[in-house]
Amino acid sequence: MNYSEERIRKFNGIDESKLHEFVVEFRKYKTELNRKFLEREGWEPIDVSKVRSFIPGTITKIYVEEMQHVEEGAPLMILEAMKMKNTVFAERAGTILKINAKEGERVPKSMVIFEFDLD
Repeated sequence: MNYSEERIRKFNGIDESKLHEFVVEFRKYKTELNRKFLEREGWEPIDVSKVRSFIPGTITKIYVEEMQHVEEGAPLMILEAMKMKNTVFAERAGTILKINAKEGERVPKSMVIFEFDLD
């Protein structure tokens, strides 16, 4: 670090111990991370064996039962949200291990409704 960079850092009150280094397209950058970024929820890979609600709503109809085998594209349920009825279909073939909701139940966004054992 040359003399002018050091003066700028002192002038701006940058604490070197709080800087985090990251690389974007082979270039290194240093930045401070704010509290919102540090306290964010971690990213989880998508688990294709679970069907989650994509929007908060009410389950008006469930077409399947536990331990039932379903084919890809089979209707699983109707989720009503904002006065629209959304039919949720199976993305893959498999056996339904568990149903975590009942007809008439209100569900929040991202709730696991069906758990599958995929073929």
